[in-house]
Amino acid sequence: MGDVRNVDVVVIGLGVGGEETAGRLAAAGLDVVGVEHNLVGGECPYWGCIPTKMMVRAGSALAEARRIPGLAGAATVEPDWAPVARRVREDATDNWDDKVAVDRFTGKGGTFVRGRATITGPGQIKIGEQVYAASRGLVVATGTVAVIPPIDGLAGTPYWTNREAVETTTLPESLVILGGGAIGCEFAQVFVRFGVQVTIIEGSGRILAMEEPESSEVAASVIGATIRTGVRASKVSYDGAFTVELSDGSTVTGEKLLVATGRAAHLGDLGLENVGLDPAARFLTTDDRMRAADGIWAVGDVTGNGAFTHMAMYEADIAVRDILGQGGPGADYRARPRVTFIDPEIGAVGLTEAQARSSLTNVRVGHVPLSSTSRGFVHGPGNEGFIKVVADADRGVLVGATTAGPAGGEMIGALAVAVHAEVPISTLLSQIWAYPTFHRGIGDALKAL
Repeated sequence: MGDVRNVDVVVIGLGVGGEETAGRLAAAGLDVVGVEHNLVGGECPYWGCIPTKMMVRAGSALAEARRIPGLAGAATVEPDWAPVARRVREDATDNWDDKVAVDRFTGKGGTFVRGRATITGPGQIKIGEQVYAASRGLVVATGTVAVIPPIDGLAGTPYWTNREAVETTTLPESLVILGGGAIGCEFAQVFVRFGVQVTIIEGSGRILAMEEPESSEVAASVIGATIRTGVRASKVSYDGAFTVELSDGSTVTGEKLLVATGRAAHLGDLGLENVGLDPAARFLTTDDRMRAADGIWAVGDVTGNGAFTHMAMYEADIAVRDILGQGGPGADYRARPRVTFIDPEIGAVGLTEAQARSSLTNVRVGHVPLSSTSRGFVHGPGNEGFIKVVADADRGVLVGATTAGPAGGEMIGALAVAVHAEVPISTLLSQIWAYPTFHRGIGDALKAL
């Protein structure tokens, strides 16, 4: 065994949650070692939230220009991927260089180590020959990786995950996407708007299957891709282009193939068995203080509580307060917000109608098409969407909501507050909603309960 260095805390994984945890603990004066084998900052700034939303913004600009006829005159649009790729490379990712993020962490007093950590016992890890013993404990924030399904013929082909899709400097003529969740749908609409022929393959009965059925209908109507639901890829072959055989016997072809079938934690190599945790688990289960075991906290995607940057930051805050003995509220996941960044954006919080009906005895639903609201009418082209609220009628509070529309991701904020704070519906009904705004439609949906 190599030399042992005694520290206060070791944070394994410096994605969004890990960097926030390690940075705040270091800034508080603790001796913190942060370990990352890839890029500090994780998936979000390099291959997720930030670059993909730049791509979405570019596609939305094209879509708006195409709405000018009949609304404001005439326009001719010539899509060009080069400025998008350049902005992703130069502005978002520094050409996939994390020096700024590393300096941000070390500037707070933390010690950065590039490598893979193995937990060797309580409060102890090993990186190469160096051993670190953490007196306060370990924080696991190793995130998730793209799930690659065991499809015959897929392994060894040059398929894309979200990383290759974000890094591409040229677009294919055609693209097959396996998976119709948020990631698959966002990439599909972006590439369609830049002239790519896209086919989505989704095994369940609808895309965005975890959201409201109305969300799936809106998404299917606006993405512009060919959508095949209820079928799965059974075989993949590649000879310069991809051929995907489907479970119903049909085939689809594409120059590129994007695998967007979900994400999962990769826990097998961490040494969790040395501290009594299951290395074969899909995620690390935690209590409301983000404790996975005695002296071990887990934050971010690795906990399975939602693969979103805002969830990682939320859990990091709880873990930091617990480690520092500051108390405060524990984790409460009733009002988890989420946004699918297609056009229209689809914001959601809390329970869907189906989830509510499976757990509550008296559920009421209010729904209003966005086009029927004053702002939706004024907006005209591009006003697809709706507002839906789900209520526990026995308690008189909202337990879930969806806001789909040009400002869907922003409108959900008001409803997230309502669900989180359990604001009485009677209070919401008495609120003054500014006119003519998109969010005024929330009042209309509440009246429809």
